Amino acid sequence: MRYCILSLALMLGILTSCTDTQKETAMEQNETLENLKTRRAVRSYQDRMPEMELIEKVVEAGTYAPTGMGRQSPIIVAVTDKAVRDRIARLNAGVMGGDKDPFYGAPVVLVVLADRNVPTHVYDGALVMGNLLNAAHAVGLGSCWIHRAKEVFDSEEGKALLKEWGIEGDYEGIGNCILGYTAGEYPTPAPRKAGYVHFVK
Repeated sequence: MRYCILSLALMLGILTSCTDTQKETAMEQNETLENLKTRRAVRSYQDRMPEMELIEKVVEAGTYAPTGMGRQSPIIVAVTDKAVRDRIARLNAGVMGGDKDPFYGAPVVLVVLADRNVPTHVYDGALVMGNLLNAAHAVGLGSCWIHRAKEVFDSEEGKALLKEWGIEGDYEGIGNCILGYTAGEYPTPAPRKAGYVHFVK
C-alpha cells in the first residue's frame, strides 16, 4: 500500500511538473505576446505599396480595439492615394513649421479620428492606434504613430478634407498610423527601464 501511495505521489509530481513546463513553453511560443514585445516604430520605408489585402487586415484589427461602453467612437480613414497622402503630410509638417515629410516616406496613412461627443473618445482612439501598430507588425509591415492629427483636422483645410471624404460630425484627430515595408534593418527594442512594473500583493 505504501509503495502504491509513493508511486501515485511521484506520478502526480511528474504530471504537475510537465504541466508547468508546458505552460512556460506555451508562454514563450505565444505569437501574440512575441509580436507585442518585438514591434518597433519604423522611420524608413520602401516606395513599394503594401498589398491591399494586408492593409485591410490591419484596418480590420483596428476596428476590434476595445472602446468605452462598446460605443466605438473612432473611425479610420485609410489613405493610399499619393496625392491625398502628400496633402496630409504637408498639413502635418506645417503644424511644426517645416516642410520635411513627417511620414518618413511611408506610402499608406491610416488616420484615426474619434467622436468628441463620447467622453472616452481619446482613449478609444489611442486603443485603435495600438491595434493598428501591432497588427501591422503581425503581417510584416512597418508602422509608426505620427502625432498632430488633432491640429491638422481642427484646421480649416483639415475640415475641408473630412468634408471631401463625406465624414460628418464633430471628430477629433487622434493619430496617424503610417504603414509600409521597412527599408533597412528592423529596429531592435531597447531594454525595459527598471521599476517599470510594481506588483502590489
